[in-house]
Amino acid sequence: QVQLAESGGGLVQAGGSLRLSCAASGRTFSRYAMGWFRQAPGKEREIVAAITKTSGVTYYADSVKGRFTISRDNAKNTVSLQMNSLKAEDAAVYYCAGSSRFVGVVTNGNAYDYWGQGTQVTVSS
Repeated sequence: QVQLAESGGGLVQAGGSLRLSCAASGRTFSRYAMGWFRQAPGKEREIVAAITKTSGVTYYADSVKGRFTISRDNAKNTVSLQMNSLKAEDAAVYYCAGSSRFVGVVTNGNAYDYWGQGTQVTVSS
């Protein structure tokens, strides 16, 4: 079992950058595929980015491709999301999630077993 805690959210102007971090408890972090999701008010949760257990493969939603970068450090039990060129439509609560059941990049939220509490990202225009 793993516990996840996000940090790094906040208020940023459009065009600015934020770096979200997700710290995982436990000694088996490298066994989990990880993902970042977001949910804006009145909208469904959506995948933002995902990364395999060993960082070999990454996935990005089309809306963030070229602007966001997901990375992980298995030695430090962390997964990060670097967000550049932020837009108003990026505003949401961002969640990190972990999946131990699947091999490869996991993009379906239902495949994730563990979730953090979320961190708010607000983008002012």
